[in-house]
Amino acid sequence: MSLEVRKLTVGAIAENCFLVRREGADKALVVDPGEEAERILSEVEAIGAEVEAILITHCHFDHIGAVAPVAKATGAPVYCPQIETPMLADIMAFVPMAGFGPYESHEAEETVKGGEVLELAGLTLDVIFTPGHSPGHVTYSVRGEGAIFSGDVLFQGSVGRVDLPGGDGPTLMGSIRTLVETHSPETTVYPGHMGVTTLGTERETNPFLLQLAR
Repeated sequence: MSLEVRKLTVGAIAENCFLVRREGADKALVVDPGEEAERILSEVEAIGAEVEAILITHCHFDHIGAVAPVAKATGAPVYCPQIETPMLADIMAFVPMAGFGPYESHEAEETVKGGEVLELAGLTLDVIFTPGHSPGHVTYSVRGEGAIFSGDVLFQGSVGRVDLPGGDGPTLMGSIRTLVETHSPETTVYPGHMGVTTLGTERETNPFLLQLAR
């Protein structure tokens, strides 16, 4: 099975939204629709797929700003980290600075907390609890495909910031260690910002991961 992933970098904070499906399949997933709902929906239409679900790694506003309109347009259920559902349900109350939004809130149809196995769009996804950047953050790992959607845990050459409410540095590094120890170095990392990378590349070159070798 071959995985097809399309990256749409959206919004003022350059957040990565991903469209994911088996190559050529008629069902797809949307991961972290942060902004530009019309652009995301146009891309869905262009690939000729039905959105079976919307997956959220965490509920910072730059990752969920387009959830409501995309869900409304597609009828797809939203899978949201359980302890962060209040943020999705009242987005503007959690936007930390002026000049962003307004965003439409949404009540999550499904919740995840880590440990779940999701069967969606012909894919099997393991939900991994990866807090540290935010309290309820999860990573979605596509079983058998060597691919993870890491949200704001791990980036190309960097890691998620921990100075926002609920952030914690040691917890974040523990989450990254979990990903590194449970996935092969060849695993492709689809992050919430910046470029696509691999776990092996980050283990070898990311200065923030040097401490994992200690």
